[in-house]
Amino acid sequence: MQQQKIHIIGAGLAGSEAAWQLARRGIKVVIYEMKPLKFSPAHKNPDCAELVCSNSLRSDDMFCSAIGLMHQEMRLAGSLIMEAADACRVPAGGALAVDRNAFAAYVSQKLKNNDNIEFALEEIQSLPDENTGRTIIATGPLTSPQLASAIIREIGNQSLSFYDAIAPVVYKDSINMDIAWYQSRYDKGDKFDYINCPLDKEQYYAFVDRLIKAEKVEFHDFEEPTYFDGCLPIEVMAERGKDTLLYGPMKPVGLTNPHTQSHAYAVVQLRQDNFADSLRNMVGFQTKMKYGAQQEIFRTIPGLENAEFARLGGIHKNTFIKSPLLLDEFLRLKTKPHISFAGQITGCEGYVESAATGFLAGYFAAAELKGIIPVLPPSTTAFGAMLGHLRDATNIENYQPMNINFGIFEPIRGTVTANGKFRKIKGHERKEAYCRRALEDILPWLEQIKP
Repeated sequence: MQQQKIHIIGAGLAGSEAAWQLARRGIKVVIYEMKPLKFSPAHKNPDCAELVCSNSLRSDDMFCSAIGLMHQEMRLAGSLIMEAADACRVPAGGALAVDRNAFAAYVSQKLKNNDNIEFALEEIQSLPDENTGRTIIATGPLTSPQLASAIIREIGNQSLSFYDAIAPVVYKDSINMDIAWYQSRYDKGDKFDYINCPLDKEQYYAFVDRLIKAEKVEFHDFEEPTYFDGCLPIEVMAERGKDTLLYGPMKPVGLTNPHTQSHAYAVVQLRQDNFADSLRNMVGFQTKMKYGAQQEIFRTIPGLENAEFARLGGIHKNTFIKSPLLLDEFLRLKTKPHISFAGQITGCEGYVESAATGFLAGYFAAAELKGIIPVLPPSTTAFGAMLGHLRDATNIENYQPMNINFGIFEPIRGTVTANGKFRKIKGHERKEAYCRRALEDILPWLEQIKP
């Protein structure tokens, strides 16, 4: 009898990872992808796993940060996305940043060269019925309007949305290095990882005033802009208080201007965006300002007075569902269990988090197809904590997208000392304790689910 195929809608990070994990387990996969026949407002690259908002996968420190821990868990699990990220890495201090075009090409080549994976270049506009077989919807936060409408018809008024913004990218050779300088904050990583543009006090507050007064993209009357706090437009941050940026993307700490041997009042950092290091991403400068305003205002930053932009910032609407209400423990739609969801449409936030849910959806579907009850990841791990967020029914009404963070892990309260007394742990020691516990607990689970 011919083996049943699993259908995946969307070849973003989640869909690509799900397909890879299914193929590793000997399952035939069909990936439905509307690119290059049709692009969403934010997508430009015809390849799979396109990185839209940034080229950074954030901190790679597996003993200090929750996202760094997730990186390592994914590596141990045989993640295609992490394999591609490591192969296409560009300098970024303690962060894991990639050449986004090389990254997408790497993932695409791997998927297209796998005998268990085939591509169908078409837009899916309706929910597949049960006769189609198992389907994973991994269309991301920019699901096409027709499919989004079909999902909403099925789940009722249980979809939410927020607005996401993209940071500008500058041609490196247009940056004035007589003013700017190379340095990573606190000298982490290579000194060439970041270019820094300094502002004194007067320049900073003048810049903030321009941001607040700038022409913005207008929303329709029926649209209510609800932003994800991890990706606020730079001007929205400025509107929350004139000093807000000094504690966010323009914080000057850990940097010394070699031109003046002094510390700037505020700093704009630009991170390497491609292998050739011809492009630099304005870190944390996602924006909804109109294009003309962006060019005018960003060129008032010292060092960027002659900046040429390879891409200006933009804004788009992201859609996600109330996963704790709608999905079961294996990410299946409760009303149609032949359909699973994965990626940012579930309410996870972040590139690696999206890929991790794709990993889980792929593994769960493979186990189900083989008649095996899937094993859930331990709640002490990054995999388990992210899945726990998608299953947390305690706050359904206020359910919001979430990056991986230690606040959603099974808590560590403290430790017992040699003399039998309980001692609270906090700060860096507590973060390291979370990471070491997770890396110890993940190994038995990975042994159970290995292909």
